Amino acid sequence: MPAADLVLTGAHVRTLAPGRPTATAVAVLDGTITAVGEAADVHDWRGPGTEVVDLAGAHLMPGLVDAHSHPVWGLDMATGTDLSAVTDLTGLRAALARAERVDGWVVGYGLDHNAFEGRPVHHDLVDGVLDGTPAFLRLYDGHSALAGGAALAAAGVRGPRAFAQRAEVVCDTEGRPTGHLVEHAAMDLLTGVVPRPPYAQRRARLLELLAAMAATGLTGAQVMDGGGLDLVAEVARETVLPVRLRFAPWCMPGADDDALRELMGMQGRGGRHWLVGGVKFFMDGTVEGGTAWLEHPDCHGRGTDAFWPDPHAYTAAVRTLHRAGVRTATHAIGDAAVRHVLDTVAALGPGGHGAHRIEHIETVPDDLLPRFGELGVAASLQPPHTGYTRADGTDEWSRRLGADRAARAWRLRDLREAGATLALGSDWPIAHYDVRAVLATARSPRGAAAQRPGLTALQALEGCTTHAAAAAGEQDVAGRIAPGFRADLTALAVDPVHASVDELADAPVVLTVTGGRVVHRAA
Repeated sequence: MPAADLVLTGAHVRTLAPGRPTATAVAVLDGTITAVGEAADVHDWRGPGTEVVDLAGAHLMPGLVDAHSHPVWGLDMATGTDLSAVTDLTGLRAALARAERVDGWVVGYGLDHNAFEGRPVHHDLVDGVLDGTPAFLRLYDGHSALAGGAALAAAGVRGPRAFAQRAEVVCDTEGRPTGHLVEHAAMDLLTGVVPRPPYAQRRARLLELLAAMAATGLTGAQVMDGGGLDLVAEVARETVLPVRLRFAPWCMPGADDDALRELMGMQGRGGRHWLVGGVKFFMDGTVEGGTAWLEHPDCHGRGTDAFWPDPHAYTAAVRTLHRAGVRTATHAIGDAAVRHVLDTVAALGPGGHGAHRIEHIETVPDDLLPRFGELGVAASLQPPHTGYTRADGTDEWSRRLGADRAARAWRLRDLREAGATLALGSDWPIAHYDVRAVLATARSPRGAAAQRPGLTALQALEGCTTHAAAAAGEQDVAGRIAPGFRADLTALAVDPVHASVDELADAPVVLTVTGGRVVHRAA
């Protein structure tokens, strides 16, 4: 065997590989694991140029992966004033009054729907403290925003609009915009006027973000959008990305044959540590925004429409991509949306098994659970999202759904025990990217999901390793520590299977290795 580039020794290695579940040393060459063994084997693996790292008893595992993230597109979403700590209208007004003005605007993000205290989202609630300054405030869900009166005027938004996808400029009874913009097409009306960070700043922020992600133990992110590919390509040519990125560009309602061919042509584009592999759909929006597709209306009589005005057009697009060998991921939060996606995959026949996935799945009835395993549809959930709800049901998500559907919140354990491949992520910037928090919250969900048992510690770890790899169709090259697999590795100071939830959430990250390269090392 040729001498290794990198040898990690002195570790408690949890391989997640059936043939050899534990070890103490791992050898890496050219970004690939070449050997797994014990300390006595290290002498045979090393050569004059081998870097040997003694992990001094740390716990080494397959590289942790965020199965749903937006690290490039999210740079624009997480711009300006962080409003995530705001809990009520008084706090919101105070935050906006002192917010930094950027090119004459107030731009904010991370605003919780619950901060409006049950009132309809309206610019009148904040215009008084803005003194005529245009403001654009993204709500935490990434699917809605509040635009101030001056911002609406700057963009020329003076009334309702019609969209090809399910979106809305919310208006009052006299047809005047309230400032509440629901879904991407409505928010995009302000894209041309809201200040955007310059290219150099976005590039620097991307590298800072990826380095910070690696410092939490992340080696990869499955990116559920196709934003910023040119930026990523340029950065990857100049340096090594510390986190491996796999992109799934969007297919939106109205996509014709040319649009589908373009998406097919993008597949396989990539470079070192990045790749386009898959396509992302939206079958609905969010519960709080009233755009989750539900089998019965929410408490406001909303939620009975799909994101695709013609759901059969979605099915046809998935079928076309599937025939071309393209994997799909579909955002589906409500029960009707989840059912339609499962029905779509079922209609593909046996060839659809293991090739498609559903994102979010925030409320789902019992009868749909076994279909995930039967159809081979991966379930991709984001446990930190449970923190936006409350156990007493007083949050906006729970109120809109009602007690029965809220009781079916984020059924992590139920899906896993029903035989689903269960991949876990953060959906950054909707929730923080720290993968240790993803693992911890999967074991101990919050709010509306707290009444249900979380995953076991091993199931949670698998959600960010073996199951994340399977959800991306990479189970033969990633997610385990075995010869021939990618050298994506994470070392923590604690054993994630035996540590308590609190210990895991704060566990020191000893080492992160992506593609055989050490991208983070504890000081």
